[in-house]
Amino acid sequence: MLEIILAAAVVGVTGIVIGLLLGFAGEKFAVEVNEKEIAVRDLLPGNNCGGCGFAGCDGLAKAIAGGEAPVSGCPVGGDAVASRIAQVMGVEAEATVKKTAFVKCAGTCDKTVRKYTYHGISDCKMAMVVPGAGDKACTYGCLGFGTCVKACPFDAISVVNGVAAVDTEKCRACGKCVAACPKGLIELVPGDAVSLVQCSSHDSAKRVMEVCRAGCRGCTLCAKVCPEGAITMEQGLAVIHQEKCTGCGLCREKCPAKVIRGIKGA
Repeated sequence: MLEIILAAAVVGVTGIVIGLLLGFAGEKFAVEVNEKEIAVRDLLPGNNCGGCGFAGCDGLAKAIAGGEAPVSGCPVGGDAVASRIAQVMGVEAEATVKKTAFVKCAGTCDKTVRKYTYHGISDCKMAMVVPGAGDKACTYGCLGFGTCVKACPFDAISVVNGVAAVDTEKCRACGKCVAACPKGLIELVPGDAVSLVQCSSHDSAKRVMEVCRAGCRGCTLCAKVCPEGAITMEQGLAVIHQEKCTGCGLCREKCPAKVIRGIKGA
């Protein structure tokens, strides 16, 4: 009987000691919880797309709570989410311009020349490894195999007539399509942009006209007609600087190839 009592006492004392040690360790090594971080995380949409530049919504919430990221850091949530996060952080939310993905290629099947018929895996990255980096004669053009479509978590991209097309109503500017395109043809632009060059070719005018009827020929007419100096020529390709563009539309009218357009169309 005495042995049983002693065993029970030892177990009881051991349990008490372990409990005290665990309690001490819990206080000593406790991770401080930032209540603002938790509140911000609850307001974020939870897509974990990485479009904010951080490792998902948890990373962005921590950065916002720590003052390392703006309250408008979530491209998916937009102004509505930014406003609520600003209330949590006790700051004013600055109005932001909604961005959208833009495909810098207009080389649809009826406008571009094809070198051969591709029968491989329907993936742009895989097609890039075949001779000529794809079946289109323009080595800068959209391959049209939909790698960006697969990458988009919002079903905002589809391939239409051989070229990726963005549904701006669905696009949340997460940037996944930008990262997925092996030719770097997609960029995030202001959602209200009225003048964008839908081409990425740096070929000579002669070569451009040989391979695609929808390519920038580097004629410089758009740059010459722009009253704000918003257009420059970079390696034979017209580049429109959105911070200077006033949307007058003169460049669209002057472009002989008609490859300058706005987000909502010409």
